[in-house]
Amino acid sequence: MQRRELYTRAWINRKKESPRAPELRLRGICIMLEFSNSWGTEMPDLDTHLHLEMLRTYKKQNTFVRRLRRAVREVVSPSKFYGMQWGDPESSGPQLFMRDRYILPYVKPDHVALEIGPGGGRWTRYLLGFRRLYVVDYHAELLQELRRRFDKPNMQFIVNNGTDFPGVPEDSVDYVLSIACFVHLDVHLIAAYLKNIAAILKPGGNAVLTYSDKTKVGAQINATFSENTPERMREMVKQAGLRVVEEDLTILWHSGLIRISH
Repeated sequence: MQRRELYTRAWINRKKESPRAPELRLRGICIMLEFSNSWGTEMPDLDTHLHLEMLRTYKKQNTFVRRLRRAVREVVSPSKFYGMQWGDPESSGPQLFMRDRYILPYVKPDHVALEIGPGGGRWTRYLLGFRRLYVVDYHAELLQELRRRFDKPNMQFIVNNGTDFPGVPEDSVDYVLSIACFVHLDVHLIAAYLKNIAAILKPGGNAVLTYSDKTKVGAQINATFSENTPERMREMVKQAGLRVVEEDLTILWHSGLIRISH
């Protein structure tokens, strides 16, 4: 069998559960890597069946009946809720990476966590293992939606005044999370939030935040993203008496991500 044909078959079988599918996928990946240097900028041969088979597979997977079935599953699925339109951490590459690197390693049953702007609970579901979990939002309606799905004994729902944490004692929180909330906040609000985070965060605690990065095209074309940059964010963190422990400027095409501590 020609190696390119084997790669084609590996691609076609990626969705099948036949016994040889995993073998073909692995061999196809190896072939692709092997040929990546030798192909250079050359186009594939004109007689390759790769794209034709991809088109046929696409048509087969997108018949009216199959699209209808997917639509029904989308409506009735208990795992689909508000916020998933921005990426499901169970399947979306960047969110999956963020979950495994910046969230799950910090979940401990004897620790306390606080989430800012939880939305429908896209990230909240991974924080339920904390001894206590504060969920904070300016909009009571959003917290009501969250409570409908997650109303656990260890959770406390807090409506704040914009940047504060009513009822949360100082130096009491081990972990703070806010994903896709600060991207929409003006920098003066972020600065106020950071000072309040510094007040509630325990020594050695961590806060993981994403924010708008207007040096990226994704933020530049989104009118709802605030005028912020990594340089400005670092300065606000410093002014709040905190420090940047870890920074990721590549995982999201419109935002920056930082992990901060005292």
